[in-house]
Amino acid sequence: MIIELILVGLLVGVISGFFGVGGGMLLIPILLTLGFNIKAAIAMSVVQMVFSSVFGSYTNYKKGKLVVNEGIWVGIGGVLGAIIGSFFTDILPAKTLEYIFLALVIFAFLRVATSKKPDSTKEEGSFSKVTLFIIGVIIGTIAMMLGVGGSIMLTPVLIGFLHFSSKKAATAGLFFVVFSSITGLVYKLIAGTFDNLNLNFTYALVLGMASVLGVILGIKLKDVVHDNRHKQFLLIMYVVIIFLIVKKIWF
Repeated sequence: MIIELILVGLLVGVISGFFGVGGGMLLIPILLTLGFNIKAAIAMSVVQMVFSSVFGSYTNYKKGKLVVNEGIWVGIGGVLGAIIGSFFTDILPAKTLEYIFLALVIFAFLRVATSKKPDSTKEEGSFSKVTLFIIGVIIGTIAMMLGVGGSIMLTPVLIGFLHFSSKKAATAGLFFVVFSSITGLVYKLIAGTFDNLNLNFTYALVLGMASVLGVILGIKLKDVVHDNRHKQFLLIMYVVIIFLIVKKIWF
C-alpha cells in the first residue's frame, strides 16, 4: 500500500501545482478506488493538502506569481468555514457527501467552460473585505465537508466572475487551500478523527511528503504552458473527476 500511496502522492502533487488545487478532488476518488471509505479518504486528503498547498504557495510567492493582499481575507474566512465544515463531515452520511462532491465538480466544470477570455485591457474585479471574508466562509465550509481545499470553488469564481486567467486563478486558489487545510487538519487531530477511523496516520504522511515532489514539477509545467491550454487541461481534469465519482456512486 505504501508504494501505491507514494505514486498517488506524486500524481496528486503535480495536479496541485499545475491546477492550483489542494488535490482532494482527485485524491478522494482514487482513495475510494483503493478501498478506503469516504471519511477516511477525506481525512487523508486534508493532510496531503497541507503539504502541497504550503509548499506550492511558497514556491509561487518566491517566483513572484502570488499576490497576497485580497487572498488573505478569503483565507481568514476559509479558516472559520473549515471549522464549520469539519463538524459537518462527522455527522453527514457518506452517500450524502459523495453527491455533494459530484454536484460541486459539475458546477466547477460548467462555470469554467462558459467563462469568457480575460480582457487584458480591463482591470480584474474586486470585492470588499467583508464580501471576500463571506466568500471564504462559504467555500471553507463546503471544502472541509468534502475534504477538498476549496480552490475547486474559488477558481471558477475567479475565472467566471472576476475574469482572472486560469493560471492566475490557480495560484490564488492554492493559497486559499493553505488556510482551509491547516484549520481542517488541526480540528481533525484534536477530534481524534484518525483514531476513530482506525486509520494509520503514516499513510497520510506518505501521501503528503510524496506530493511535495509532485508540486515542484506541477508549478514548473504551469509556468510554461499557455493560458488557453491551461484552461483546456483544467476542464479535462474536471471531466475525469466526474467520471471517477459517478463510477463510485452508481457502478
